[in-house]
Amino acid sequence: MNDKLEVEIERNLFAFLSRIPQLLTEHRGEYAVLRQQEIVGIYARLSEALQVAQARFNDGLFSIQEITDKPVDLGFYSHAADPR
Repeated sequence: MNDKLEVEIERNLFAFLSRIPQLLTEHRGEYAVLRQQEIVGIYARLSEALQVAQARFNDGLFSIQEITDKPVDLGFYSHAADPR
């Protein structure tokens, strides 16, 4: 993983965690796509979130997080995708 990607992941996660309480009321169990510390989309299915993010951000600098009050590791999907 390159440095840009690592920084993107860390910043997105920090921004996401601060927004969880508000997101839970309307989006529990859905998936947020984040880029540059902003939530750029919320999707009902992980596959949809990934498809949209990959199409929209060809540099691979995005992350996807499940909106939940429990810690969840989505493996590959909880981290920004490296396009290489």
